[in-house]
Amino acid sequence: MNDIETLIQLISKLPGLGPRSARRAALHLIKNKQTLMLPLAASIESTAESIVTCKVCGNVDTKSPCNICEDEKRDQKTLCVVEEVADLWALERSNMYKGKYHVLGGVLSAIDGVRAEDLHLSNLRGRCEGLEEVIIATNATALGQTTAHYITDLLEGLSLRITRLAQGVPIGGELDYLDEGTLGTALKSRRAM
Repeated sequence: MNDIETLIQLISKLPGLGPRSARRAALHLIKNKQTLMLPLAASIESTAESIVTCKVCGNVDTKSPCNICEDEKRDQKTLCVVEEVADLWALERSNMYKGKYHVLGGVLSAIDGVRAEDLHLSNLRGRCEGLEEVIIATNATALGQTTAHYITDLLEGLSLRITRLAQGVPIGGELDYLDEGTLGTALKSRRAM
């Protein structure tokens, strides 16, 4: 296998890219070798050498504790528990949450052999002492719900509020196009106007 085929094969392993998209991306990189390919290669190498996992929250950054954990302007009384770093990044993009995070690194899954010991849970209870609220922001899947219930049980006895992200009808969503589970959750979670 030559270098171009290897490049295409590696690009095709990225999420959302299949063999055809990988070929197009590789060709674009090759056509823009000086302005895109070489800077991208240097950036990937530099990032691979400098990236670390935050020992406090589980985020990825170039230092540990990460920038979020070190930011004293963030709400020190609220902690948001997420499944993966991608979820943390999504919440940060919303610019609506200004507290601390705790990245689990996955969800409980008996089928996949993921146990509580396999997740970043050992220091969660200690991090929650003295907080006012813990927001459980696991996905609205069966495994996400199971993990949320486990965390709720884990934090039992602490004097804090445990909340869950709201679920239901998305903004701009039309009822006719929503699945029954989403509609049912929206009905159960309704609130006064």
